[in-house]
Order: sequence, then structure tokens, then C-alpha cells
Amino acid sequence: MRITVITVGKIKEKFFTDAIGEYAKRLSKYCTLNQVEVPDEKAPETLSDKEMEQIKDKEGERILAKIKDSQYVITLEIKGKQLTSEELSEKLADLGLEGNSDVVFVIGGSLGLADAVMKRSNFALSFSKMTFPHQMMKVVLLEQIYRGFRIIKGEPYHK
Repeated sequence: MRITVITVGKIKEKFFTDAIGEYAKRLSKYCTLNQVEVPDEKAPETLSDKEMEQIKDKEGERILAKIKDSQYVITLEIKGKQLTSEELSEKLADLGLEGNSDVVFVIGGSLGLADAVMKRSNFALSFSKMTFPHQMMKVVLLEQIYRGFRIIKGEPYHK
């Protein structure tokens, strides 16, 4: 299986890059992992709704430019479906069985995802109704993908 994780902006903090590197190394046993960072738009603290949409649209164009028509897209959205680790594992296994072995996970920037990216999504996944920094979500996502593959293979994992 090929897993691509698209994120908006660079991850600068060493503790996040170390954790991401560790999970990327662990995942190499189970899949081909491709990590794509698209540039974020600089956004001042106070923005009008229209300015927020314009920024999300620009970031969305960059995200969509990295997605192929044949790829299965899972967006991380607050309003998405919440799954247990076992259910995410099942989802990954089912995708592979259905011939969707090229899966893209998309994590938006600080303002969220553009409507066009959410429309392109095949499945909206939520880890929580809370908002998290995208750097932290990348670590959590990679850990859950790793956990999912361990569950698929019947290998032990912490419950």
C-alpha cells in the first residue's frame, strides 16, 4: 500500500520532526510513505471571512495539485467520522482489498481545508471535535496508521 500525507506548512519543531521520523521509519515495514508539504499562506491574526476563504482556497489549490485522480483521499476534518483504531485499521484493509492501495491523507493549515479539497475527499475522518495544531495531528495520524497496520497483521499493540 502507498500512503501519502499532505500537510500545509513546514514542520519546524524538532520534537515533532523526530516523532514523525520515528513513525515514518516504523511504517516502512508496512507501506510506502510519501510526505508532502505545501506552502502555507501567511495570515494575520485578524481576518475577514472572505480573506480566510481566499487563504484556504490558495492552500487548497496547492493541495489539489498534489493529488492524482486515481488516489483515494481521506481528509482530516472536525466534522468527519470518528473511528476507533480498529475501525481505521479495517478501513485501510478494506481500501486495499477494493483496489484503493494509493491513499492520501490531507491535513489542512491553521484555517482548515478549502471547500474544493473537502469536495475531492472520498472520506472525512475526525480524530476529535477539538482543534489541534497540524504538526501534532501529523504525529497522531502517523501513529494511528502504524497502529492500524499492526492490527491488520495481528501484531501486538497497546490498547
